[in-house]
Amino acid sequence: MKNNYNKTITACFVGYIVQAIVNNFTPLLFLFFQNSYHIPLSQITLLVTFNFGIQLLVDLLSVGFVDKIGYRASMVAAHVLSAAGLILLTILPDILPTPFAGILIAVMVYAVGGGLLEVLVSPVVEACPSDNKEKAMSMLHSFYCWGHAGVVLLSTLFFFVVGIENWKILAVIWALIPAANAFVFARVPIATLIEEGESGLQLKDLFRLKLFWILFIMMICAGASEQAVSQWASTFAEKGLGISKTAGDLAGPMAFAILMGTSRLFYGKYGDRIQLDRFMVYSCCLCILSYLGISLLPIPQLSLIACALCGLSVGIMWPGTFSKASAALPKGGTAMFALLALGGDIGCSGGPTLVGMVSGALGDNLKAGTLAGIIFPVLLLAGIMLCGKARGKAS
Repeated sequence: MKNNYNKTITACFVGYIVQAIVNNFTPLLFLFFQNSYHIPLSQITLLVTFNFGIQLLVDLLSVGFVDKIGYRASMVAAHVLSAAGLILLTILPDILPTPFAGILIAVMVYAVGGGLLEVLVSPVVEACPSDNKEKAMSMLHSFYCWGHAGVVLLSTLFFFVVGIENWKILAVIWALIPAANAFVFARVPIATLIEEGESGLQLKDLFRLKLFWILFIMMICAGASEQAVSQWASTFAEKGLGISKTAGDLAGPMAFAILMGTSRLFYGKYGDRIQLDRFMVYSCCLCILSYLGISLLPIPQLSLIACALCGLSVGIMWPGTFSKASAALPKGGTAMFALLALGGDIGCSGGPTLVGMVSGALGDNLKAGTLAGIIFPVLLLAGIMLCGKARGKAS
């Protein structure tokens, strides 16, 4: 039976690569769009906010419709929308009166697909029969990191060899991945989270549980701990080391993503030998130390190393919290996974925002802003401790 679900798990791995494509491909074209379509920087910046805003909305709304239409139909739709958005990106800016409107519509379409993937992929893997679900969850989330790294590296290589003016060819190539995976999800077996005859917890039931709120705050802190450094790593590299943006992207976000993926891959391989809580506690402690290193070390190269180590430390936070929630609230169902995804996205937006606001208030001092962000791994560490106590009382 378990072997029948190997294709399902593999398709879910590809699903997270698809999410990495829709989140990270278009930003590589921002400067090109600005110059070729004469779009002001303020509108270009809006695309990022719009993308993640749509995904947040989908996280919230999916509670009401995913269970009704089913996981298979929802997963196929997520991939079709992701592919459609990438293809529309190559068409709409040239045929609509305002190129920016065309880009915005394309982003909206693939953002709905990306938001659905974030809600669906983790519970589909969680429902698959496996000996160690924590390992599978950590391995799953590592594929977003590899997808992120692959999109940046392969797109950069394509632009260098073929020319960025031929970006539409690459967009169609990237669109083939979700299109193909949609066909896979139309055929693979998909298990259910809740046993037949039982029903998952409703929103009102979840909201009454202290344990759920601890896990929700942990997800906010997991997303914030990750993105508060990741989003500013390139700026650290450029300002601190005086290198180009391309080199800064490779030395900052790329190193961060690779080490984050390595952490998830490590737990995905050896998780059956390591207690999840212990691994998460050690990771939180390393994260706190890396934040202190970024903020307080006087040598820029050492601060950049601390940035990379932060990637290693945050790897387990998001998938680990998902796994803890599944074990602690086995009847949480789609509503729980959707709300946890919402919490994670709130953290992904709020973490960098806090760092930026504090940095701006203190004269663009990124070190001081990052020091303020240390609150997130500290709260996550406290959440792990509280989660254990709350679960003990509940049992």
